[in-house]
Amino acid sequence: MSRPLLFLDVDGPLNPWAAQPEGRPEGYTTILVALHPGRALPVWLNPAHGPALLSLDYDLCWATTWMDAANRWIAPTVGLPELPYVDFGAGLFAFRPDGVHWKTEAIVAYAGGRPFAWVDDEQSPADEEYVTAVHPSPALLHHVSPRLGLRAADFAALADFAAAVQA
Repeated sequence: MSRPLLFLDVDGPLNPWAAQPEGRPEGYTTILVALHPGRALPVWLNPAHGPALLSLDYDLCWATTWMDAANRWIAPTVGLPELPYVDFGAGLFAFRPDGVHWKTEAIVAYAGGRPFAWVDDEQSPADEEYVTAVHPSPALLHHVSPRLGLRAADFAALADFAAAVQA
């Protein structure tokens, strides 16, 4: 059996943007990202996250509004290689009346039936219900606090899930 996929969101899990008012957490560095000319966005990233993610038994994939830009801006700072990404296309930020997050359907389609874990700060019970109803393999929708970013307990939960689906 192939390894499960790990879908990575940037803002929240890797960039704890909501850590205010305390400010940048210990161990993080700040980069200024100019996705749009004349407007730099400060992003907090932890260089230890890349090696920790690579040590997990997953195939990594970006699942973020950054899409391919995550390979230029985020990956080098956290120590990840270039990764594939989910292209959300016209679904980017699209409202769904059923309450399912706009990323969910595209992530499930990208997984193509493979087991997966998805770390994000925006999943809801509607996403869990959707994935359970339409995805034939195990899936872990792991919420990460945008105030804290990925922590040791998150990495442990991801490792446990990967071990369980490959047992």
